[in-house]
Amino acid sequence: MENLIMSVPRDFILGAASSAWQTEGWSGKKETQDSYIDLWYKNNKHVWHNGYGPAVATDYYNRYREDAALMKEIGLTHYRTSINWSRFLTDYENGNVDEEYAAYVDSMINELIQQGVEPMICLEHYELPAVLLETYGGWGSKHVVELFVKYAEKVFERYGERVKHWFTFNEPIVVQTRVYLDAIRYPFEQNTRKWMQWNFNKSLATAKVVQLFKEKGYKEKYGSKIGVILNPEVTYARSSAKHDQDAARIYDLFFYRVFMDPSIKGEYPAELLELMEKHDIVFEAADSELEIIKENTVDYVGLNLYFPHRVKARTTAWNEEVPFHPAFYYEMFELPGRKMNPFRGWEIYPQIMLDMALRMRDEYGNIEWFIAENGMGVENEFNYKNEQKMIQDDYRIEFISEHLKWLLKGIEEGSNCSGYMLWAFTDNVSPMNAFKNRYGLVEIDLDENRNRRMKKSAYWYQELIKKREISVKNDQLYK
Repeated sequence: MENLIMSVPRDFILGAASSAWQTEGWSGKKETQDSYIDLWYKNNKHVWHNGYGPAVATDYYNRYREDAALMKEIGLTHYRTSINWSRFLTDYENGNVDEEYAAYVDSMINELIQQGVEPMICLEHYELPAVLLETYGGWGSKHVVELFVKYAEKVFERYGERVKHWFTFNEPIVVQTRVYLDAIRYPFEQNTRKWMQWNFNKSLATAKVVQLFKEKGYKEKYGSKIGVILNPEVTYARSSAKHDQDAARIYDLFFYRVFMDPSIKGEYPAELLELMEKHDIVFEAADSELEIIKENTVDYVGLNLYFPHRVKARTTAWNEEVPFHPAFYYEMFELPGRKMNPFRGWEIYPQIMLDMALRMRDEYGNIEWFIAENGMGVENEFNYKNEQKMIQDDYRIEFISEHLKWLLKGIEEGSNCSGYMLWAFTDNVSPMNAFKNRYGLVEIDLDENRNRRMKKSAYWYQELIKKREISVKNDQLYK
């Protein structure tokens, strides 16, 4: 059967992403400027693969010009990264700016623009200042919310004329889920109520920063937008039976709609509020705060999609001696015969792109959205080098290609999707896994002073961006 050529819209974003803490390293960082991630690394370095972490990362702080030139060579339309809150200020209470770090950000943004790459900037990608965690309990504190707004104001003042794409958080649910719900990361405290308070306060922080953004008139002055980057992985029930459907719906409430609904719709699902009340994990929220969330929804959202979540109703009794966890209602389900990424342990199911696209169209007012992260992590990629020392990552090319096909199908079906951002531009440090799983279009060679080298996928992505078309088997999407 002949292949069908699918066109990529001309204004469709084809970029790549990363973050400050996963790339910059600690060059120039003051002793008082540890982030939550830095604190975790210092206190639990042994859990980070081979000891690598944020201390050097990819040394982007010193090599951003080199990296921006590679972005231009590949042809990336956009690059998303973050500003490290813990480093941008020297005084978090009063909002005093660290001029050295601010000058780096200034130069880095200018370099991207000069190379024809549109910067997309996130205000917090797990970079909560450590002192705010230790002093106030981090995002459990409403005071920290106010300090975040103060920080955002300083950032907007500096870069608001040049940056057109702003985001409050990347994956705002992740840190507290790992720390307070599952207790598998520093400081290891199982506390479901605290988990939910962090969830609420981050939604409140997003709304307050959106409010500030609107008051300052950045959209009218510069044509810029502000949103949030969420990771609502698509959830599938094991079966059509009511008990499995109920399990999937409740999983969805706690891990998808808990951020999607307040960010886009301005309110929480009634059923989620009822479940919180039932299990005594209701967050503290003033009526005025709920009104701020209602009145200040985002302009658009970035969604990080990697793999499907499959759930079923519980088949074993819940231990009533432990605090409530949403898993009270579900168990994870492994689909027989599923295709797997054996290195990361994640199912590969590209149809999540279409299913998410239709949900955004039908349930969220067809708001503008884009894929903010999607990618494939692979161990020991040096095993795939050819004689010219280029990594032959055909598996990554296939992964991107398959996911893009389903995403384009979603656009054909009327979903308001404006782009695709690959995770990641270069290999970079991940929490605990460090450089174990490689995601980049560009290799970071740890044995050669972190030198950069484009992989086969980088050249393939280059052609995709240039030609804006992708080949698809007729029987795959159009049955």
